[in-house]
Amino acid sequence: MTAMRDRPRVPEPDGNVPAGGRADPDDGRYDVIRLDRFLCEAGAGTRSQAKALIKAGRVSVDGERAISADLKIEENRTRVLLDGRPLFLPGNVYYLLNKPAGVITAASDARERTVMDLLKEAPGRGLFPVGRLDRDTVGLLLITNDGALSHRLLSPSRHVEKRYLVRTARPVTEEMCRFLEAGVDIGDEKPTLPARTERLKDEPCGLYLTITEGRYHQVKRMLAAAGNEVTGLKRVSMGPLSLEETLPEGAWRELTKEERNALGV
Repeated sequence: MTAMRDRPRVPEPDGNVPAGGRADPDDGRYDVIRLDRFLCEAGAGTRSQAKALIKAGRVSVDGERAISADLKIEENRTRVLLDGRPLFLPGNVYYLLNKPAGVITAASDARERTVMDLLKEAPGRGLFPVGRLDRDTVGLLLITNDGALSHRLLSPSRHVEKRYLVRTARPVTEEMCRFLEAGVDIGDEKPTLPARTERLKDEPCGLYLTITEGRYHQVKRMLAAAGNEVTGLKRVSMGPLSLEETLPEGAWRELTKEERNALGV
């Protein structure tokens, strides 16, 4: 079953295009994707639900009833219908993940479990994490396929705020807070930029620390320079995004309309 080579591609009013959503329909690239994966990414359900839809005869490909979930289709040319309605791959997508400990922040890895393994059922192609959290760091991580947004959030010139809940081996003193707020020599060419601190009310061994940079192991190195040690680290916000307590570790959700507006996407 193949696509009709002379069938014109007409963009939808919302900017999506049938079976692929490439920004340039004439770029000459025709990526191949399994039918069940296409259905999943188009929002028709999980991979198992997509297979059930195909088995029930509710899916057609270029006018013919689909019978195989592993059918390879050309995402830029093939027309897929579910119950007679065309399906489209989304353009840019945005997810907020509550990263658990024990997984690495990478798009893929041959040996290690990555944050992307937690979003296997998430619609969207070319997803990647924005920035990096260490293996033992938990909390807010933005997952998207929007390279321009990623660049804006990570650009050093933007000074995007990142707030962390820091647990420490020893009590946090006012002197330590003043030291962190002034900028810290952590062995790099330049000291860190000034930070904001907030001591925890009922826990002496911890604080909230807000920074505007993303240096390697920055929070841990800052606390070490202040004479303390990080025993637990959780990112609770990044720019306009905040992690709610109701989202369990390892779970993810789509950004709300308000959050997308705040990001300008």
